[in-house]
Amino acid sequence: MSSAKHFLELIQKSRKGKFKIYIGMSAGVGKTFRMLQEAHSLLRNGIDVKIGYIETHDREETVALVDGLPEIGRKSVFYKGKNLEEMDLQAIINEHPEVVLVDELAHTNVEGSKNKKRWQDVLEILDNGINVISAMNIQHIESLNEEVKIITGVEVTERVPDKILALADEVVNIDLTADELLTRLKEGKIYKKEKIQTALSNFFQSGHILQLRELALKEVATHVERKVETEIKTENFKPIKFLACISSNEKIAKTIIRKTARLASYYNSQWIVLYIQKPSENPEKIALDKQRYLINNFNLAQELGAKVVRIKESSVHNGILEYVIAHNITTVCIGKPHAKFWQRLFGYSWIYSLMNGLNERQVDIIILS
Repeated sequence: MSSAKHFLELIQKSRKGKFKIYIGMSAGVGKTFRMLQEAHSLLRNGIDVKIGYIETHDREETVALVDGLPEIGRKSVFYKGKNLEEMDLQAIINEHPEVVLVDELAHTNVEGSKNKKRWQDVLEILDNGINVISAMNIQHIESLNEEVKIITGVEVTERVPDKILALADEVVNIDLTADELLTRLKEGKIYKKEKIQTALSNFFQSGHILQLRELALKEVATHVERKVETEIKTENFKPIKFLACISSNEKIAKTIIRKTARLASYYNSQWIVLYIQKPSENPEKIALDKQRYLINNFNLAQELGAKVVRIKESSVHNGILEYVIAHNITTVCIGKPHAKFWQRLFGYSWIYSLMNGLNERQVDIIILS
């Protein structure tokens, strides 16, 4: 990608609104309630927040929270002999609040609307630089449709593509235990009295709720993992970065390079090949064949996608440790030390020093044979 194109993409991305989704295992967990609570908090902090579309389902606690929040009027659409209310997409874009609340992300718009689905409206709002807080239930996620059908016996027709969740800057799971949810249902906080028994016999069976809760927790955990992998670059979170430490020993170095390349490919991570050049191996003293092997191994490492680094240092473990600290290395790969006679006498002191140093910094070490 050219740098100009990349910069343009960055500018466009920064112009886009931020997108937050409240997700829950079922109706009645409190997603809309939490959206409205957040809106009041934003309003108190001087943020221009407006209701674009909120579905209270006539729940007393939710209705009470709508009070005091500015609202963008809905539009009336005449359809099949009835006047229906829909979210007014153009009015939201025209008024351009900093934040807009848009409930029921999976909703299908009335025939003849600009977009078929509400999630398409949301994408348009975001493209206009307006931040969106929305909500949906787990059963509306496209890829979970079959699983939900198996669990509940109900095929959900209003669905949201998985890519919409992936686009969200934040996904928050509104979690309740099955008991808490059933208590809310029995107290009439979710549906009117005449609907409670039907709900208990169908969707709101305890076994269904537990399985849907597990789906919701997994979905949000996956979203968080994805965000961590792609966005967070702090000292507390270090993306995996391999350091393959090689010597002038041709065969061992080749093995370390190849095995580290496979590890880096598996983890889709960066890797570096480090050669510590001791004084006894400077170009004037090292044998020509060893020098040739080293160059061949450097070339092999580069072909396999590594960055090659050569450092002059009399102490191998100090050279490795300094590089690890300076470059946020998470995993060090070294060859299995060979037990020569003098090494048996004096021990592998540099290996122990290196291991202790890496252990203190919570860096993994892999010994490749």
